[in-house]
Amino acid sequence: MYRLFSDASYDFIGLRKRAYVGSGGLLALFLVTALFFQFTRGTWLNYGVDFAGGTLIQVQFNEPTTPADVRSALEPSLPGTQVSRFGEDNSFVIRTPVTGEATSGAAERVPELLEAQFGAGTFVVERTDAVGAKVGGELQTRAVIAILLSFFATLLYLAFRFEWRFGLAAIIATMHDILLTLGFIAALQLEVALPTVAAVLTIVGYSLNDTIIIFDRIRENLQGVGKRMAMFEVLNKSINETLPRTVLTTGTTLVTLLALYLFGGVVIRDFALIMIVGIILGTYSSIFVAAPALLEIEKRWPRDTKKVRRPATAKAAV
Repeated sequence: MYRLFSDASYDFIGLRKRAYVGSGGLLALFLVTALFFQFTRGTWLNYGVDFAGGTLIQVQFNEPTTPADVRSALEPSLPGTQVSRFGEDNSFVIRTPVTGEATSGAAERVPELLEAQFGAGTFVVERTDAVGAKVGGELQTRAVIAILLSFFATLLYLAFRFEWRFGLAAIIATMHDILLTLGFIAALQLEVALPTVAAVLTIVGYSLNDTIIIFDRIRENLQGVGKRMAMFEVLNKSINETLPRTVLTTGTTLVTLLALYLFGGVVIRDFALIMIVGIILGTYSSIFVAAPALLEIEKRWPRDTKKVRRPATAKAAV
């Protein structure tokens, strides 16, 4: 694999317009999907109990049962209850929304209703989680703050390590990854819980790390061959030089995440799926979004190449 990309000379920058179309198409698709769920369900994201509040109960039935049967037993007394399969055929997750009554009341009410419908001893309650509406709202706020703080802290590092052009290009690429990841979560209606926030934070860090590697090589080449090469040539050269490292790092990471998705069980499956999509988007944006954005910024605000810093030895000799 390393030998395949060690002497790469692909014209990535030449494909930037196709990448713009692809990213714009995905953003438009996810936007339409998000608007659809917003109008039909009242929210474009499928918030879990951690954020929306309510009660989550996981039950395991001894005999074959369908979600419709479970829902019919609960809906008359607990309207708005959601029932979905969880892993095994007869395992279900029951979510009851926050009502005027105490949230914890549903934890006792659900088993009573199920016993009345299916009989005692026909199921086992394996897990119960209850979160109040106020706590769920606080978790939403803290999750957003955590993402924004980690995002701007990393960008602050970029501002000191590189010049502002690199930082602006990194912002564009990272926002691209966040928007597409959230769009993917909304399109598949994956449950947004605390592990989802951890996945998004990890994706932000991974995307920025890959972008920094390429930007570091671009800066080195601008100080060397950049004086006799056009900007787009420097960008292509830098991306191709770091391509072996990008392919190996992304490949090994995806293999690990794929193993988690396939064999990690239902609890971690959504987390692994979000990470897989995010890692692919992060690698894609580092090549087809961050570097082309740097090129467009350079065209709009070109650097003054006439200003050359004198070396320290020359200053000392004056």
